[in-house]
Amino acid sequence: MIDKLKSIFIIPELRNRILFTVGVLIIVRVGAHIPIPGVDGESLAEAFTDMKTGLFGLFNTFVGGAFEKASLFSLGIMPYISSSIIIQLMGSVVPYFQRLQKEGEAGRKKINQITRYGTVLLSTLQSYGVVAVFLPSLNSNGIPVVPDSGLTFVFTGIISMVTGTLFLMWLGERITERGIGNGISLIIMVGIVAAFPNVILNEITLVKENVRGWLSEVVLMGIMFGIICFVVMLTQGTRKIPVQYAKRVVGRKVYGGQNTHIPMRVNTAGVMPIIFAQSIMFIPSTLSTFLGDSDFAATLMGWFSFEHPFYWIVFGLMIIFFTYFYTAIAFDPVQVSSTMKQQGGFIPGVRPGKKTSEYIDNILTRVTLPGSIALAFVAIFPYILMSLMGINYDLASFFGGTSLLIIVGVALDTLQQIESHLMMRHYDGFLSKGKIRGRRRI
Repeated sequence: MIDKLKSIFIIPELRNRILFTVGVLIIVRVGAHIPIPGVDGESLAEAFTDMKTGLFGLFNTFVGGAFEKASLFSLGIMPYISSSIIIQLMGSVVPYFQRLQKEGEAGRKKINQITRYGTVLLSTLQSYGVVAVFLPSLNSNGIPVVPDSGLTFVFTGIISMVTGTLFLMWLGERITERGIGNGISLIIMVGIVAAFPNVILNEITLVKENVRGWLSEVVLMGIMFGIICFVVMLTQGTRKIPVQYAKRVVGRKVYGGQNTHIPMRVNTAGVMPIIFAQSIMFIPSTLSTFLGDSDFAATLMGWFSFEHPFYWIVFGLMIIFFTYFYTAIAFDPVQVSSTMKQQGGFIPGVRPGKKTSEYIDNILTRVTLPGSIALAFVAIFPYILMSLMGINYDLASFFGGTSLLIIVGVALDTLQQIESHLMMRHYDGFLSKGKIRGRRRI
């Protein structure tokens, strides 16, 4: 294994990509600790203590603790994710976006540009809610978090947060282009992993204070190991559809005659449904910041709090929906069938053309259903743990839920890309048998 790790740094291109990615992620973490002007950091830290178990706490986890510090990266990359969701949804119903999707590379560039404009709009709205409504409403022992919440602070805060989000988006694109792995996913993963040391320290403190026994910790570690194994199997699981290619004689050469398969993934969409669903679930908390202390805002936050089962039911249903939605975008049975027909391939017992596409679509639907339900179960598993064992959300999120799914999915995707670079240059990969399967990315 050590030799395989050394081979990573032997290849100049791969070494440069990894070092570039690490350097960018360091910049991301440094930016998460630079506060916007006009905020009392100590008062904010104390005021945020009671909100770490709610949606604000989850959002803070996604942005790597930047939100509780009111830093330049407080909004994280979520406005970009939300904008991507909206554009992709519009691509299914709006003819203009449908035409762009069919224009190839030129259309993709236009869609990316529109997504960036949407990111600016959403980040502006969200930053206004944070600096004009949310932060001025906070205080610690009568000391306001924002001493002077005038127009200057609002304007400066909006500019700072919007710029931070756009900078994160640009860094993510640079990682995807010049680094290793998907930049946007890596930025989210690093933010989540950054909270793990504090979680471990808190657990050690609880054990030392006899709040939780060693036996309970061993049981929790066993549960965590089992869930991680389940998530890895879910991420890597496939249903193979056999494909045969007819023999063709061209001159004196024989082409085709091969037996292969179409790998139908149990989780074709990867972690994108989780990220999409979580972005949508942040909307109620965002709306509540604009509504202030109204009764409607209190009711809305009550329904969408971690303690209410309604939140987790809606969250699970959203995951199932986005799994099917993203799978439909990432995998087109009609295109696969057409490509197979052009290359002389066919599924045994199934007629080429429309019948083949219907057959593939039927299998894809049946495979996606248990995959989406499994994703939803893992996502709501922290709520089950918190209800049955009484542990806090910070720890429960690493036993399942959005955090674990993102960490495992992104880690496997990054390892798959490193594996591909090694194999292309005739180096042994990380695995002596088989390979890590990649997945489609946003």
